Amino acid sequence: MRPAELLHRLRQRTSGAHPDGGATSPVTHVERVPARAGRPAPWPSWTPATLRDALAERGITAPWEHQAAAAELAHAGTHVVLATGTASGKSLAYQLPALTALLDDQRATVLYLSPTKALAADQLRAITRLGLDGVRPATYDGDTPREEREWIRQHSRFVLTNPDMLHHALLPGHARWGVFLRRLTYVVIDECHTYRGVFGSHVAHVLRRLRRAAAQYGSRPTFVLASATSGDPADTASRLTGLPVEAVTEDASPRGAVTFALWEPPLLPPDPGAVSVPWGGEDVDVELPPVRRSALREAADLLTDAVVAGTRTLAFVRSRRGAEVVAAMARRALDEAEPGLGARVAAYRGGYLREDRRAIERALLSGELLALASTNALELGVDLVGLDAVLICGYPGTRASLWQQAGRAGRSGGEALAVLVARDDPLDTYLVHHPEALFGRPVEATVLDPTNPYVLGPQLCCAASEAALTPDDLELFGGRPAQEAVAALTDAGTLRRRPSGWYWTHRGRPDVDLRGTGGAPIAVVESATGRLLGMVDPASAHLQLHTGAVHLHQGVSYVVDELDLDDAVALVHAAEPDFSTHARDVTTLSVAEVRAYVDAGPVGLFLGDVDVTSQVVSYQRRRIGTGEVIDTRPLDLPVRELRTVAVWFTISPQELAAAGVATADVPGALHAAEHAAIGLLPLMATCDRWDIGGLSTANHADTEAPTVFVYDGHPGGAGFAERAYGTAAAWLRATRAAIASCGCESGCPSCVQSPKCGNGNNPLAKDAAVALLDAVLGALPDPADPGILPN
Repeated sequence: MRPAELLHRLRQRTSGAHPDGGATSPVTHVERVPARAGRPAPWPSWTPATLRDALAERGITAPWEHQAAAAELAHAGTHVVLATGTASGKSLAYQLPALTALLDDQRATVLYLSPTKALAADQLRAITRLGLDGVRPATYDGDTPREEREWIRQHSRFVLTNPDMLHHALLPGHARWGVFLRRLTYVVIDECHTYRGVFGSHVAHVLRRLRRAAAQYGSRPTFVLASATSGDPADTASRLTGLPVEAVTEDASPRGAVTFALWEPPLLPPDPGAVSVPWGGEDVDVELPPVRRSALREAADLLTDAVVAGTRTLAFVRSRRGAEVVAAMARRALDEAEPGLGARVAAYRGGYLREDRRAIERALLSGELLALASTNALELGVDLVGLDAVLICGYPGTRASLWQQAGRAGRSGGEALAVLVARDDPLDTYLVHHPEALFGRPVEATVLDPTNPYVLGPQLCCAASEAALTPDDLELFGGRPAQEAVAALTDAGTLRRRPSGWYWTHRGRPDVDLRGTGGAPIAVVESATGRLLGMVDPASAHLQLHTGAVHLHQGVSYVVDELDLDDAVALVHAAEPDFSTHARDVTTLSVAEVRAYVDAGPVGLFLGDVDVTSQVVSYQRRRIGTGEVIDTRPLDLPVRELRTVAVWFTISPQELAAAGVATADVPGALHAAEHAAIGLLPLMATCDRWDIGGLSTANHADTEAPTVFVYDGHPGGAGFAERAYGTAAAWLRATRAAIASCGCESGCPSCVQSPKCGNGNNPLAKDAAVALLDAVLGALPDPADPGILPN
């Protein structure tokens, strides 16, 4: 079925209704991306005949222009990043110079880094199929049996691994990898745009540690990076590697036509009555705001219809639990329509055993499975030939990821359909009604900050445990910030200064988590049997594994009986409740230091360091399918403290009054603006709304004015607040537009309500928030004025 026909069928099948009873289509916009012819180039003159012949047998008769350009740069020893679209053949661009080096020099080695095991496995299959003698490719990751690891160290010349294994195994054990490192010719960093925020900052230092270790053994490898299209890929790649990098961005590959639809689930029929909620010591009747149909339910229905139509479809869902839910609902509906058809749908996510993941991938490629509901584990690289459609359940956080996911369909060159299903969320609502924010715009620049002291200090400890740090090493790790960090670590006794450098003083290796979660992971254990179901990082445990939480594992739902943080274990029992759970926290914040500010008269814009104290205090139970809140239950979890970076703005009470904001509405206006601003920040920075937090108050003790704070949710910051400060006017304009354009009367999840609000989304003043933002935007200087609001 052609994309336009499938979209027409889906649109007819799911037309919804306004609260007033009028019919409406869920499709808010359709973008048609035309097909594009490819521009081939001659093989580079240095390409060995054996490699050309092997590629020809796989159907590759010539490279595209961008592949040849990147390969030429890499072969000449220039560090290069290739930033082109999905399915543009980036793999060949690094395979050409890397495999040529291995064929021309029987001693050379290549290291390939992938952010996911699935992508590394796909690349291993592709290289193995070429059948080149002496290359001996092998994956070295957490799934590699220990008996195979020694063989890989001694014999493999093309090692495919990931930053975690590089950090935890290869670099700490560099002496055992000495021969490999001495002969290291190329380092390939695939999908490098995924290394952002705290994780990206850690990976940046892992790569510097790799460069340092290679230099100790006498090699200076050329770095070849592959990226989705991104803003300023050369600068991002340079910050990631610490090296000058040249970018190739002109995509010369052929592309099939893509029909891209923006889909807003319909509003559910309004509740005719009111509900009673506790407020001020008594029960108050509150009219419930309109609620949209759940994006998960909508995606499951669309996936069901696509399978019935025989369309091979991949649904991307933002969470592991969501992927399981979508797959389960689709299977149930398909079995009701045709018994046994549900078996052609599966879920795919991290946390599955290696054998299970590979079996699912093979079943999809063979056609045994018609559809998958997946997390972003399948967003990257895996060649899923023959898919017809992609459903994206909720904006994935960046335009780069959106196009990466959409590009999974039509990878064999045929026409494709992509559908973005909006969640009931300010950013998603804004995007489906402002398609110009998605189409025809460059994608975001990747945000990472290697100078973050909470990243830099631990990484310097790792480097010192591998070999003594020297003054030259400190230049490699950032210069002055590294010198200051080493001085602090020396004063604390963590490092010891000797004439030959700084040494790690402890017996064991530093315990450093690349994702900045900190602490031991929480084991999820079935109470009745003692069976280990999986692991959850400690930063997420308060939100995901609190007592009473619903936890999904491989399609089976469990309810948490107890979370024991001391023993790092959550005890659960199997159950199938008709609700999901959503934790809520409360936060206090104090300003530690102001880094930069804009004085705009009655309005101030600030960037600085803050101390945040938060505590998960309760959770909501929400009806599956409708999102209706059943109840809110209290929790007793410990307080957590965070030193991070924030952006905030203040506005004088006089200016608020002049803007028409009544004194009684000030808290609600600030609160509503805070929620919407958090929701819209991912439009400006490569972050997720769960990466950031916020606080608003009518009179903050440190600013002595009505204030809205938005802060990075990671120790030391992740670069998101800096990006918000630099794009403040554009960010707040989008925030204002998202609130003003929402059709609700007094605020809803699509504009100013937040799923993680610790105050139960109270108070909120939607109209007053628009007036407040108008006043702020009217006072802030024009960002076109150079040097005032840097972009």
